Amino acid sequence: MYKILIIQTAFIGDAVLTLPLIQKLKELYNDAEIDVLSISSTEEIFNASPFVNQVFVIDKKNKHKGLFSLYKFVQKLKKKNYSKVYSPHRSYRSAIITKLLSVKESFSFSNSKFKFFYINIIPYDKNKHEVQRNLDLITYKYDDESWRMLPVVKFKENSKNKVEDFFVNLKSNIKFAAVAPGSIWNTKKYPEKHFVEVIKLLKEDSYTVFLIGGKDDENLCNSIKNKSGEKVISVAGKYTLIESIELLKRMDILIANDSAPTHLGVCANIPVLTIYCSTVPEFGFYPYNKKSSYISYNNLQCKPCGMHGLKECPIKSFDCGNLIEPQHIIMKIKEMLNDRNS
Repeated sequence: MYKILIIQTAFIGDAVLTLPLIQKLKELYNDAEIDVLSISSTEEIFNASPFVNQVFVIDKKNKHKGLFSLYKFVQKLKKKNYSKVYSPHRSYRSAIITKLLSVKESFSFSNSKFKFFYINIIPYDKNKHEVQRNLDLITYKYDDESWRMLPVVKFKENSKNKVEDFFVNLKSNIKFAAVAPGSIWNTKKYPEKHFVEVIKLLKEDSYTVFLIGGKDDENLCNSIKNKSGEKVISVAGKYTLIESIELLKRMDILIANDSAPTHLGVCANIPVLTIYCSTVPEFGFYPYNKKSSYISYNNLQCKPCGMHGLKECPIKSFDCGNLIEPQHIIMKIKEMLNDRNS
């Protein structure tokens, strides 16, 4: 059996954007077994792919942090006898794992750490979307439209039922909007007071608003809910990632920061409006399904201040977030939904 390993130990958004690579790789190597090496927080995503055979989880911060424990971990992986390794993740650790596996063919990007540990180096084009870059990694040819493939995930019946049960008592003619206010990076977060105002304006337009996020977002979502009044429901921490995608399928629109929920919304194939504060869409992580768009205040010399966002604004003004008015968000939403319906 031809066996391929994908190394993707980055965050949730990166994991979702790796799914199209896996889908096309399975198309190119139909008889191959494709395994994934991930972290625990993204294991669910890869297990939900119908094209993934097995997911191995690495504990980078504890169990497999040291070189010796990493070596022992890789020796177990080595028993799988992989023919190829693709590593969209560009860390030192990913390179070391690949080298220790001693495969015949390995692929990573030109900006990878320890890139000399890989056999094939693929140019990293910073001007492309991350999905395009990942398809470049497997040398898949695409055009301006064909790269925009949606990530495919399979939904278990109990996940569908859990979400469906929640909506049983809600009227089917209600308009639903999801708002995802969280991010692990503070400078990616649209200001809480602005989110509150956006939600109030959505409610004036007859929307019921769902606040979504993980366990770490519960306090923020509850705070926004308490300041926003009725017709606001916080489900932060109540659903798994795959259940969240099922929930999003029932939304008319998702408003999110430049963070993981943006990519979950693309998975659900709904209109997604991504708000860019300290980062920019040119980094290649914008919502790419045709129903979606983004908004960004770019008339700032300090923007972008970092590739991944920061814990706090370096110049203390946070103009990149504060200067995006809630009214502009609402105008953009109306524009997007009018275009969809026209």
